[in-house]
Amino acid sequence: MTERVTYQVTYEDLSTLMKRTAGVHVDPLDLEARAGEGFDSFGLDSLGLLGIVAELEKRHGVGLPEQVERCKTPEAFLATVNDALTTGV
Repeated sequence: MTERVTYQVTYEDLSTLMKRTAGVHVDPLDLEARAGEGFDSFGLDSLGLLGIVAELEKRHGVGLPEQVERCKTPEAFLATVNDALTTGV
């Protein structure tokens, strides 16, 4: 039986990852308040997002679905990542 991951990536986690992997500093509260805006409005490009995905895969020991890399907003990204971590898909 495979144990399901119950950890959820938060806006604070995402903010930290943005700074560490892409050098983009965004206050977690601002990130959450503007979660429906595109990553580009925060200064994060597709390569920066790939770095975040790689870090999450390494941290959690799972491969994330390809659609995670195509998320355009923090809101969509977190929903997709957390769904994948919860369901193990």
